[in-house]
Amino acid sequence: MTKAHLIETLAERTPTLSRRQAELVVNTLFDSIRDSLKKGEKTEIRGFGSFRLRIRQTKEGRNPKTGATVAVPEKRMPFFKAGKDIKELLNKEPPSQGGDTQA
Repeated sequence: MTKAHLIETLAERTPTLSRRQAELVVNTLFDSIRDSLKKGEKTEIRGFGSFRLRIRQTKEGRNPKTGATVAVPEKRMPFFKAGKDIKELLNKEPPSQGGDTQA
């Protein structure tokens, strides 16, 4: 599902919202999650999941071309943890056709 599809679905399911208003709602939600992560805060949506930061420590890596040791700086990475309801839903039903599944 893309952001545009999400906006369209919201507009269809909520007749009182125009497509432009649905777009504003979706953008506000994403902006709020993004701002929360930027501040280092956790965002939890009950029944869906939570977004938080994971900090990857500084480490030494290797340049694959030369084999030289390279310092890899600390990184802040977004992490999503699915909620209990989502996990149960995904494990009850067989996977749908056309989805990205890994074997």
